Amino acid sequence: MIKFNLFVLPFSLGLIYIVYSIIIHYYRWIKALPAVDKVKLATGIRTPSKVTASLKEIFLEGLIHRKLWKRNPLLGYMHMSFALGWFLLIVVGNLESRIYHGAYINAPYYPIFLKFFIHDRLVLFFEIFTVPAFFRFIMDFLLLFVLSGLTLALIKRKQSKWFGMKQTTQHSLFDRVALSCLWMIFPMRLLAESYTAGYFGGGGGFLTQNLGNLLIAVTPGPAEIIAYFFWWSYSLVLGLFFIMMPYSRYMHIPSELLLIVFRHCGIQSKKWGSSFSDLEAHSCSRCGVCIDACQLDFAAGIRNIQAVYLIRGQRDQYITEYIAMTCMICGRCQEACPVGIKADSLRLIKRREIGSGQVSDFSYITSTHPGFADVVYFAGCMSHLTPSIHIAMEGIFKKAGVNYLFMDQDGSICCGRPLMLAGKDKQANELIEFNKTLIRQTRAKLLVTSCPICYKVFREEYNLPIRIQHHSQYLLELVKEGKIALQSQHRKVVYHDPCDLGRGGNVYEAPRELLGKISDLVATEKNCADALCCGGSLGLMNTSIQKKDEVTRNALQSLLKNEPDILVTACPLCKKTFSKHSQTEVRDIAELVHDAIPGRNILSTRAILETETVTS
Repeated sequence: MIKFNLFVLPFSLGLIYIVYSIIIHYYRWIKALPAVDKVKLATGIRTPSKVTASLKEIFLEGLIHRKLWKRNPLLGYMHMSFALGWFLLIVVGNLESRIYHGAYINAPYYPIFLKFFIHDRLVLFFEIFTVPAFFRFIMDFLLLFVLSGLTLALIKRKQSKWFGMKQTTQHSLFDRVALSCLWMIFPMRLLAESYTAGYFGGGGGFLTQNLGNLLIAVTPGPAEIIAYFFWWSYSLVLGLFFIMMPYSRYMHIPSELLLIVFRHCGIQSKKWGSSFSDLEAHSCSRCGVCIDACQLDFAAGIRNIQAVYLIRGQRDQYITEYIAMTCMICGRCQEACPVGIKADSLRLIKRREIGSGQVSDFSYITSTHPGFADVVYFAGCMSHLTPSIHIAMEGIFKKAGVNYLFMDQDGSICCGRPLMLAGKDKQANELIEFNKTLIRQTRAKLLVTSCPICYKVFREEYNLPIRIQHHSQYLLELVKEGKIALQSQHRKVVYHDPCDLGRGGNVYEAPRELLGKISDLVATEKNCADALCCGGSLGLMNTSIQKKDEVTRNALQSLLKNEPDILVTACPLCKKTFSKHSQTEVRDIAELVHDAIPGRNILSTRAILETETVTS
């Protein structure tokens, strides 16, 4: 016989609404996918390895919140207690209700409000190992687990620094209503179950039974009516939370599940407002982690352009050009995001929309056969503004006896990245096709670039049938193959990870291994995936020089804390940016390798630096 009471209606109506809303959203997102992505999705959900990978990420990030644990244990525990605790309450509660009801299928509300309908007698000490007592203990333990997370959430509102966060985002009205309901759900459940257990003299566990006995003893008034009031309250806040979810930040809970599946099937953002970008916007929990990661926030005091505000604008279908264009595209927010949202890609897509009507002329570029070589060297625009880098590289090529071709020796060719950062993808593609033709004509097997920006673009946009390396990787290869010998200078150096080489290209070990052979490498607080941007980013389109300088000085303060002899980077733009403000010598890794070659028959370091000074 199905048990029912009117107080279950708010929960039931809210549940129907959120299930309907999730189905509609899922249907729209999947239906709006391009045909090729639909094929990817259909293939992916039939591939066991991709399904397994999706489920693993859902468990580790959706329930355990592994990334937040790594950031701060208190923050990780707080989120895990809500997500995993609530999930287990539902799962274990369903098992418990089936044992009591003796049926495989129950009304959806029955496991949620089981303790209203079932009133067991008080379990005696020698009966604690029975099945009912076991479930009471587990359910009370899980409820306490969730309540501990709620306590931390309340503390976080006043002491966010304990959780590794300096700032949190501003909530909308729907966010505040949903948050209030979320915070009330579990206290209402605790009070409802406790009063009921106290009134009936049994049915509760170690938490609810003892609290219920105490409440009955100290609370005046009819306990049955008080308990019924809390059951209504519990149902109301649950129902209202479900109704608010599609309009609040908490829509990220069901959205993130589909986003993880999409990603593992190889689906990515292609245009602003696309199915995937809209799903990413709904998957953002607005936790604010990206705000603390943003150097424009903590170094330059710009606090209204961070990824969370870009994504909020995407969801609200309104975003200003200022937010789209004010970003260094350094990737720190993406690295910090617990959901893995590609905010840089979303911002570039929006810039593409803004710059779509602009025209550029590249008729001045003329094509001549470049000749043949084993290695094509592409210095990049910024290396021509810091010529000591490409001069050092040429000397190393000659010392190693490499058959190379200096592709952009006259400085007239760009990789196309600056145009992409400005949203001019059409014009960038014109340059890309021109460069691809030249590279193929050389019949080279390897392309080496000194600029991490170029390295990233060549790997991701050019689809070349040859190997592509940054010069830090290539120089290490030359050393290991015995083509160049190095002699340690025994100078204390600190290494700065350029954004596009580190976070953009996942090249962290090669530069450090190379520097370890020629210097004494010292640690820095912010390194590898957490490395700071130099502040000279080409992606920052409409910010004053003063604000950029503040970012640079802040990064230098962190890098130079241990007073190294030399600040080493592997990016010409970073070198040029840091050199303007650093009293410590700033060098590129190629220059240090050049200096460490015994008996080199190339320009002296002093001559190279003088050349660079004159050019700058």
